[in-house]
Amino acid sequence: MSRPRIEIAPIAGALGAELCGVDLNDALSDETAAEIRRALLDRLVVFFRDQDLTPESLIALARCFGPIAIHPIARGRDDHPEIVEVVREPGEMLNWGSKWHSDTTGIENPPLGSILYAREVPPFAADTCWANLCLAHDTLSDGMKALLTRLRAVHSTGAPGRYADFYKSMRALETGESEAVHPVVRTHPETGRPILFVNRSFTRRFEGMTEEESRPLLEFLFNHSERPEFTCRFRWHPGSVAFWDNRCTIHDALADFWPARNAGAADTRRVMHRVMIEGNRPV
Repeated sequence: MSRPRIEIAPIAGALGAELCGVDLNDALSDETAAEIRRALLDRLVVFFRDQDLTPESLIALARCFGPIAIHPIARGRDDHPEIVEVVREPGEMLNWGSKWHSDTTGIENPPLGSILYAREVPPFAADTCWANLCLAHDTLSDGMKALLTRLRAVHSTGAPGRYADFYKSMRALETGESEAVHPVVRTHPETGRPILFVNRSFTRRFEGMTEEESRPLLEFLFNHSERPEFTCRFRWHPGSVAFWDNRCTIHDALADFWPARNAGAADTRRVMHRVMIEGNRPV
């Protein structure tokens, strides 16, 4: 008897779907991994509920989709350096990653994707939003598309301290700032779709221009890519998993619990485990 297909339930028009009927703690068959990858390419970010993952099974899951990428700035766990433990302690005002971005675009080969597993979460708030950069490109005017295809942008990881200074339990590697130059419009290596490949956290300027000269157009592109109709929003519970295509999405970990500190959200620890999958140089 053949295994039932994974159920795919979209959560928004632009992107995002919950996948039901798979236990990620089990070794994935080639068929199941291929089915998840097809859903990822179609919906750009996919979610799983009620998972019980060990660090070993999280790493094994990521390896079904490619080699593990080590974060260039943030220090991983001592026992599993492939995993960055994303921690917000009670009373901290920000979530790590609380600004629209694609992961680590300041390196030559940004990751194909990331997998984030919720260990501890507040009873409400601290959702994460994702946005579809293919839609962001497709909805630009023809004149703007023609202009952007000729441009390249400088991306920077920033100083290592930006990953740790504001978070008691986050640690930075002893490395320097990294920069990389990528096309403003990249092509998805699997679907062939054009992607508006800039983000508010890491894109600094256009190649051959100053930051001041670049700012007006970049600000327009950032605002355009973050339009609500291009996004989906996910509510975390313990055991939730998100797997996103980092090549064609940006995401924002919302820090919306602070005004409600007396209601329990701001006084609750948030702990997530994250792994990244190696990607190729954008073209």
